[in-house]
Amino acid sequence: MEEENITTVTEFILLGFPEFPKLQIVFFFLFLLIYLIMLTGNLTIITLTCLDPHLHTPMYFLLSNLSFLDIFNTSVTVPKLIGICLRRSQSISINGCLTQMYFFLSFTYVEFFLLTAMAYDRYVAICHPLRYTVIMNEKVSVLMATGCWTFAFFVPVLHTVLISHFSYCGSNEINHFFCDLSVLVRLSCSSTDIVQGMSYVIGSFVAFPCFMTILISYVYIISAILRIRSSEGRRKAFSTCSSHLTVVILYYGTLLSLNMKPTSMQSVVQNKFFALFYSVLIPVLNPVIYSLKNKDVKGALRKVLIE
Repeated sequence: MEEENITTVTEFILLGFPEFPKLQIVFFFLFLLIYLIMLTGNLTIITLTCLDPHLHTPMYFLLSNLSFLDIFNTSVTVPKLIGICLRRSQSISINGCLTQMYFFLSFTYVEFFLLTAMAYDRYVAICHPLRYTVIMNEKVSVLMATGCWTFAFFVPVLHTVLISHFSYCGSNEINHFFCDLSVLVRLSCSSTDIVQGMSYVIGSFVAFPCFMTILISYVYIISAILRIRSSEGRRKAFSTCSSHLTVVILYYGTLLSLNMKPTSMQSVVQNKFFALFYSVLIPVLNPVIYSLKNKDVKGALRKVLIE
């Protein structure tokens, strides 16, 4: 009988936002609009980077990688979320759930690495401007981007393999809008100690070093900017990294707000909205931030629109 119970769950039901039953149609149009805006903004950044020779630099090459990442990352969750709002696509197979979790985790790690690479690029540009073209040449930029994507896709492999052997013998309802790792761990009736331990290890050896590298880079950047004598020079220097710094603060600020609270103080609804912000809304905001605060991007956009 026990074996029968363990093998009964063959699919999960993603509930999305059941706390707001009367707003499902509103959510449908809202998330559809957000998704279309995200696609338009990030595809615009990618197109401008390809078309304008002035944007053929390491900084904009990494930015175009970030735009590709935002499109892929949002596409993992939002199309399914749109279906959930219509109550027509709530079910997801266990294999489909594991696939969604794997790609979501992979793209999260890509973002950690890309934001770190972009911080290093700004550090070299401001602290070692005369050596910038030597240190951050085209080959180095390509190797950095390739390394970010490749390594990130290896990090969650063991997690996914271990979770694929979990047994689910209770409820198959997931009170979330995607297959989040923490939710799958809570639903499992198998021992989850190894997976939870791995999560702490990955956080210690992947996420934390990335955060510290960015933090140390900006300590050096701000120190270098403060040593510039003219206020105009300081303003120009800071403007080259203000967009990236804004994105870093939004992304890491949201993650820290989500993970620093004790589990007993976290609410399901609040966690879902935090996840919605860093996985859906930040990819929408990234192109806006880089466009509004960047003269090169605005100039390239005007040139394309005029032509």
